[in-house]
Amino acid sequence: MAESNRHREKRERQERVGLDTPREARRQLLSRPQLDPDAFGRASEKFARFMGTGRFLVYMTAFVVVWVAWNVFAPESRRFDPYSFTFLTLVLSLQASYAAPLILLAQNRQDDRDRVLNEQDRSRDERGLADTEYLTREVAALRIALREVATRDFVRSELRSVLEELREEDAAEGDKPKRKQGKKRKRQGEPVPDEADAVHETLVHASTAPLDQPQDSQRNLPEDDGVPADREAVPPR
Repeated sequence: MAESNRHREKRERQERVGLDTPREARRQLLSRPQLDPDAFGRASEKFARFMGTGRFLVYMTAFVVVWVAWNVFAPESRRFDPYSFTFLTLVLSLQASYAAPLILLAQNRQDDRDRVLNEQDRSRDERGLADTEYLTREVAALRIALREVATRDFVRSELRSVLEELREEDAAEGDKPKRKQGKKRKRQGEPVPDEADAVHETLVHASTAPLDQPQDSQRNLPEDDGVPADREAVPPR
């Protein structure tokens, strides 16, 4: 009766439990051995590296030579593997059967490391490419900005051009009045009297005139401001 009740309870529980409910973990009678994959991988890599060295070949050759020599030259009662060396073949095949998966495991781990390194190199290259493109844009922007900045040579050339223009303008302004005076003299046909010549003629006429007559210089002189016009001329001494 008790067992039947237990079966009924299990069936009821199974009917109640849906597909979305995880199954309960069953207890195992024998616990599985748990190995550290990293430690086992490191050991396999060490073994694979050792098998790829000359030392392993020397040790293996010495082992085979000693095995064959002992089973050939030793007394028959002491020989454990006579000619045809069946046991030696078994040992070598066993060693090869274990060496092959260990070497493959080491290669897989090396492939994983190479994949990670390749991803890191790719990401590093992408960052380097992005930095190079950024620097290229910055350099182009600096070149565009420097085009609008006045450099020392540009300022010097501009100042020289302005100075030459000013000199040309000064030379042109100095030539204009001389040309105008020359044209006036050619049109009139008479030389323009100088002020020094006019003063000399006035003095000569005043010295030759009589004392009782007013001098032409005094007649022709304009009336000064504040002086009457009928003022008598002072005779010279």
